[in-house]
Amino acid sequence: MRGVTRRLMLLDTASLYFRAYFGVPESVKAPDGTPVNAVRGLLEFIDRLVKDHRPDDLVACMDADWRPQWRVDLIPSYKAHRVAEERELGPDEEEVPDTLSPQVPVIEEVLDALGIARVGVEGYEADDVIGTFTGRATGPVDIVTGDRDLYQLVDDKREIRVLYPLKGVGTLQLTNEAWLRGKYGVDGQGYADLALLRGDPSDGLPGVPGIGEKTAAKLLAEFGDLAGIIAAVDDRAARLTPSQRKRLDESRPYLAVAPKVVQVAGDVPLPAVDTALPHAPRDPAALDELAARWGLGGSLQRLLATLQA
Repeated sequence: MRGVTRRLMLLDTASLYFRAYFGVPESVKAPDGTPVNAVRGLLEFIDRLVKDHRPDDLVACMDADWRPQWRVDLIPSYKAHRVAEERELGPDEEEVPDTLSPQVPVIEEVLDALGIARVGVEGYEADDVIGTFTGRATGPVDIVTGDRDLYQLVDDKREIRVLYPLKGVGTLQLTNEAWLRGKYGVDGQGYADLALLRGDPSDGLPGVPGIGEKTAAKLLAEFGDLAGIIAAVDDRAARLTPSQRKRLDESRPYLAVAPKVVQVAGDVPLPAVDTALPHAPRDPAALDELAARWGLGGSLQRLLATLQA
């Protein structure tokens, strides 16, 4: 049985390969001329993360469903503006740059050949996979993501923090509870309430009209959590302005369902998987073939050297 001191690193893989795609020039191409900037950029990200943070276990968490129907049923606008094509069967197609889409299967093949655990579960987003792994972890957890939604998982007592890339992954914001309180006035658990009150246009979450980030933080400081705020709406002695009371009261239908949409799932049926950081490729022949076909060059060699070290 593995010791409780093992450090687990969870990658929000799509978040990172999007950043790699936009951060590495599209002139980085395979021998056949196909852009591989996201592939090589992600390998370089992983190399730097392993060098700097030395995880014992590493999981590349995937979006098997980037817009789960159970979330859409609760809030139909959820990520609706990012739908490229609606499908009757299976998840809707997400709007992704034309030269990024073909790189995603390559990323998956390379990770598999390396032996880096890759987990996506039908009906769930990568955030949910990350939330479930985090809930089950017995040691420290580093969550690497460009998605602030995952701040809700930060927990100093359990040594769970978010590494948020500011520039590549060389400059990371180490997000713990002290940082969250300084920035937003809430801890990890409070961040989900703040996010749903404020809303998030990038996710199609409307929020409560007239309640921005600062007002949401003040309300949470005054009343503790979303339940406390809703109770205050019914308490005429509670210190709410008339407009706040009115807007919160009118938003009850949204506030009743938003927590389930915003909070990451903690009960995803995860497959049995070896999360140990590999020290040698799982399939060297396949990796050699992928390296030659896609021109992965120094990006892959540097990562292999780091894993072997």
